[in-house]
Amino acid sequence: MEAAFICTDDLWAGGFGDTHPLKPERLKRTYELLAAYRAFDAPTSHLVAPRPATREDLLLFHTAEYVDAVATLSRGKKNVQARRYGFRPDETPVFPGMYEVEGLKAGAGLTGAHLVYDGAAELPSTAEGAAALPSALEGQAQVAFSFAGGLHHARPALASGFCVFNDVAIAIHWLLRQGLRVAYVDVDVHHGDGVQAAFYDTDQVLTISLHQAGILFYPGTGFPEELGTGAGFGYSINLPFLIYTSEELYLWTFRQVVPPLVRQFAPDVLVTQLGVDTHYRDRLGSLLLTTRGYVTLIEAFKSLADSLCQGRWLAFGGGGYAVDVVPRAWTLAFGVMSEQTFPDELPPAYSERYGPGHLHDTAGPEPTEGQVAEETRQYVNKNLDILRERTRDVWHWE
Repeated sequence: MEAAFICTDDLWAGGFGDTHPLKPERLKRTYELLAAYRAFDAPTSHLVAPRPATREDLLLFHTAEYVDAVATLSRGKKNVQARRYGFRPDETPVFPGMYEVEGLKAGAGLTGAHLVYDGAAELPSTAEGAAALPSALEGQAQVAFSFAGGLHHARPALASGFCVFNDVAIAIHWLLRQGLRVAYVDVDVHHGDGVQAAFYDTDQVLTISLHQAGILFYPGTGFPEELGTGAGFGYSINLPFLIYTSEELYLWTFRQVVPPLVRQFAPDVLVTQLGVDTHYRDRLGSLLLTTRGYVTLIEAFKSLADSLCQGRWLAFGGGGYAVDVVPRAWTLAFGVMSEQTFPDELPPAYSERYGPGHLHDTAGPEPTEGQVAEETRQYVNKNLDILRERTRDVWHWE
């Protein structure tokens, strides 16, 4: 199974600032950890440079007015009102070179989409830190990991939740244009609202989001009653969790819904958003997953892609605000994608720079017990009952 890691150091060349929780350093450290493990030397692994998204690419999802506004703001011009387009200093601030950096992330997603599509067209040229795509690989890398992306909150004409261009929606729109059906599963701690909204009225995209409930939590959406509209009714599935939901309950819920619905949908391509902010040490979320639980999810995705989509799986990164956790989790994820196993002790080339440690967590959260455990389980069961009752004409529930 061929797996491509979409990467260039230009992806972490700019960001929202030193005090912002979304730090480009996590991208740099992920690449460095994989390189320290010599992950890209494996015959099943390919390091591929992205190409920047063109204006036409961005227009697959975003409005022309918004794309032009981002370009103008990126150049530091003041003749555009940033707040009109969702930019706010306390959330998604404007920064110099924003159009280029965020456009490259969108292009990385499209590079991955081309890779997993059997009819791949012209692909990227050589960039710093990554090789050009070998002609023999075109359309034959079953898995592509655009780890710098997963910017699932952006809307057609609005930046939102640290997201400027919705690289996921852009890539899925491109896949749809190739005549493919897409199953999209989002395991970020925040609801994948922008992607859900993009495909809310179609039965050609199944969107499933598992996330911390939007009860006093961004973006305030993602409840089980949000099921789609028109032809898309039943094809938007939401699994919210209360704070302090245990890893055991999270994984049990995942197994009740994701594999059976994805199998019934029978997609041509699996697309996933692999945010790591469900980790128990994340600074923004309050769920209690560990790296081992995270790998369980990745292994489930690989199994679904292998059994349903001839291995075709386009994976995106996403949230994750514990800078020492994200590189370890995404290294483990790419290990599953490329069928590699790495030693648990972090390699010297990495640990000498960032400190010693292990790939997997060596500790975990305090167990959820008593009333909290009961409340989180009741909330899950209530939501599953809603989904089963309201979509019984769309899905067969066991």
